[in-house]
Amino acid sequence: MLEVRNLSKSFDDLTVLKDINFTVDKGEVVAVIGPSGSGKSTLLRCINQLEKAGGGQIDVCGINMMKTNEKGKPVFADAKTLRQIRLKTGLVFQNFNLFPHMTVLRNITEAPAVVLGKPRKEAKERAMELLGKMGLESKADAYPSELSGGQQQRVSIARALALDPEILFFDEPTSALDPELTGEILKVIKELANEGMTMVIVTHEMSFARDVADKVVFMENGVVVEEGTPDHLFGDNASERVKQFLQRFSQH
Repeated sequence: MLEVRNLSKSFDDLTVLKDINFTVDKGEVVAVIGPSGSGKSTLLRCINQLEKAGGGQIDVCGINMMKTNEKGKPVFADAKTLRQIRLKTGLVFQNFNLFPHMTVLRNITEAPAVVLGKPRKEAKERAMELLGKMGLESKADAYPSELSGGQQQRVSIARALALDPEILFFDEPTSALDPELTGEILKVIKELANEGMTMVIVTHEMSFARDVADKVVFMENGVVVEEGTPDHLFGDNASERVKQFLQRFSQH
C-alpha cells in the first residue's frame, strides 16, 4: 500500500529526514514513535503532499508519487496522478483543523461533494453514517466551537473517512487532548484497526502502540533507528536506545 525508499528532506541547512525506508501492507497498522523533533510529522507531511521531499521514492497504492532522477533531483508525478494519490490517503491532524464557520455535517460533506463530485444527498447519508459510528449523530448541526476536543477529533476522523481513503494517517491524534478524551480517540482508532483499515499513526501513546500496531517504527534525528513487531520493540531484545526512550515514558 505504501513504499518509501531512501527518503530525504531538508529545510535549508537542516536535514530533517535521512534515507528513510519503510513499507506498509494492506490492513497493516504501523505506529511511528520517537522523541519530539525526530522527523515523524515531516515524514507524514511528505507522504501526504503537504511538504515536498528532497529525494528518494514514494509509491502509494502502487502508484509512483515521486522519485529521484539520475541527477539526484526529485521528480514528481503529474498533477492528475498526484490528485489521484491524494484521494487514496487521509490525514488526521493533532489540532483537528475543522472549518469553524461550518457545521459538523458540512465539515464532513464538503470534500466528498466538491472533491469527489458526490451528490449532496449521498454525501450527507455517508456523513450521518460516520457520525453514528463516532457516536456523534446528535452533533450534526453543531459548530466545532460547541464541541469538546475529543468530539472535534472524532469529527475530523469522520471527515477523513468520508473520502474513503485506502490509507489513513494520524499525526499525534491525541496530543491536544486530556487523558480522558484520549481514550475516546484511541477506541475509535482501535475499531478502525479491527475493521482492517490500513493506518500509519505517529503517537506518544506507547501502550496504545503496543496493543494496536502490527509494526512499530522508532525514529530519531531524522532516521529510522529500529523497526519491528511491538513484541520486539517493547521487549527485551530492543536496542538500548529504544529501551532508554521507552523507560522515560514509563516514568511519567
